[in-house]
Amino acid sequence: MTKEEIQSNFQSIQDQITRGIESADGKAHFSEDNWNRAEGGGGRTRTIAHGNVIEKGGVAFSAVHGPTPEKILHALKLKDADFFATGVSLVMHPQNPYVPIIHMNVRYFEMSNGIWWFGGGIDLTPHYVDQAQAQWFHQQLKATCDHHDSNYYPEFKKWADDYFYLKHRNETRGVGGIFFDRLNETKNKSKQEIWSFVEELALSFVGIYTHLIKLNKDKPYGERELLWQRLRRGRYVEFNLVWDKGTKFGLDTNGRTESILLSMPPQANWEYQHQVAKGSAEYDTLQLLKKEVDWINLIS
Repeated sequence: MTKEEIQSNFQSIQDQITRGIESADGKAHFSEDNWNRAEGGGGRTRTIAHGNVIEKGGVAFSAVHGPTPEKILHALKLKDADFFATGVSLVMHPQNPYVPIIHMNVRYFEMSNGIWWFGGGIDLTPHYVDQAQAQWFHQQLKATCDHHDSNYYPEFKKWADDYFYLKHRNETRGVGGIFFDRLNETKNKSKQEIWSFVEELALSFVGIYTHLIKLNKDKPYGERELLWQRLRRGRYVEFNLVWDKGTKFGLDTNGRTESILLSMPPQANWEYQHQVAKGSAEYDTLQLLKKEVDWINLIS
């Protein structure tokens, strides 16, 4: 596959996802913002807000290219060469605190010296962890992984546990998911085989999130749940600004700031030394924000 074919396919994936989210929300529609990068390339950022379900969300496509910044070359331990990067990234922040935040990113990176790889992942950040729903989410990811390689899910699930971790809080961002990077022919897969996995994962998003929306969107909530939602959103902000490599890559390559920070929630709170009551729903959620939870087998 050529980088042009991959770029076109990512654009198609963005189209399918935005149509699916509009259908699931039932009210709001995406607006599109096309932009260009001075050093080469550009993208189209689609945003949705004030819907029946989605308070703020975005599905961003980009395809950028040009000289690779020295900082990136050093971080990736690569020799000087131009780069090309394309992909789709999305985050959904719901109105109802019982509907989880969800993030997905699928991407392709290529250099003029012939080096290439795919990366991406999907993870779920419930404000209130429902164990059965977390199990179902991981079952869907495992089924997609197993369709391509039985080693994918255990490897990529652990990678997500380690990646989506707030070291300064000693807690995971949510219930994890899968994460992978630098996936190429060294894994004994052809480019077409790896693309098939990336594409299937990306296209599974709408079905997964639509199901979770239907389960939770009509649950009643009040000010207590909204306060907790804003506090958990604060943790989401902390991860994206302190630890997320995608945010750093975008800023280091002079990417478009508005699109890079699209993942930020519409509102977030930070309360000094906030405490939750033992035995409360909030307390129970905090007990599950741990690494290496075996979600598939957690519930008998």
